[in-house]
Amino acid sequence: MKATLTSCLCLALGLTATPALANRVFVSNEKGNDVTVLDSNTLEVIGTYPVGTRPRGITISPDGKELYVCASDDDLVRVFNPETMEEMHTLPSGPDPELFVLHPSGNPLYIANEDDNLVTVVDVKTHQVLAEIPVGVEPEGMGVSPDGKVVINTSETTNMAHFINSETFEIFANVLVDSRPRFAQFTADGSKLYVSAEIGGTVSVIDPATQEITKKITFEIPGVLPEAIQPVGVRTTQDGKRVFVALGPANRVAVIDGETDEVLEYLLVGQRVWQMAFTPDEKYLFTTNGNSNDVSIIDVATLKVVKSVPVGQQPWGVVVAPN
Repeated sequence: MKATLTSCLCLALGLTATPALANRVFVSNEKGNDVTVLDSNTLEVIGTYPVGTRPRGITISPDGKELYVCASDDDLVRVFNPETMEEMHTLPSGPDPELFVLHPSGNPLYIANEDDNLVTVVDVKTHQVLAEIPVGVEPEGMGVSPDGKVVINTSETTNMAHFINSETFEIFANVLVDSRPRFAQFTADGSKLYVSAEIGGTVSVIDPATQEITKKITFEIPGVLPEAIQPVGVRTTQDGKRVFVALGPANRVAVIDGETDEVLEYLLVGQRVWQMAFTPDEKYLFTTNGNSNDVSIIDVATLKVVKSVPVGQQPWGVVVAPN
């Protein structure tokens, strides 16, 4: 009995002392032609790996087994084993893939082809192109509704958010937004869609049910010229209470109240902040800072920037592996 009790006590103590498992953070370096990997617990760089020419968009499968990278100048999506960073295979993408989004189920992949004014839909299992959807001029931003029924593409020159039926691959609505839309992000409950406009300097809040703009969020930072405030990446917390917007050369991340869509504050990060990603527990938000060649880490609970970590040349995209 004593041995059993001792064993149980040791097991309990061991479980108590075990630290939380770390997640890998993957950062695509556009000019460095590689991906830098960080540990989400230590916030230190694990390694840097070549991934093709001009990597930008980056995402990971829901099961964490495949890492997808837009190798823009290779006109391919390269697929890697996230544990070893060995290339597994490639996917067809059309010319100049920049951003993409996975269906919530993990298949298919929707890719914005900037040069051809198309969204290419690729089956990640068969590696076959399922559809090529004509959209506006210079498509970039991609988003997908939580239920997977609606795919959003933003076209930079046409200044529109295109609503695409994910089953028929047809556009069923076009919403005119401000100049040079770059990113589209649904809330976790699907009740709102946020579309950033880089040159317009705004974020449009759209009701997905009616495709109507309900509000335009504007930004004003003391000491920063309005033309330097360029919204790009957008991320929302799972509970919808906070929205974070990367403001490009303003070197700030705007924190927005998700209920009122009012700006609460601005967080100073690195130079030319571009894209962002949460850890699965939303403890941290990672931002890519293209001109300072680093990543800023924001503590989501305290809204404080806790660290900046040097990565590669011109970090562009970021994704965190799921638990």
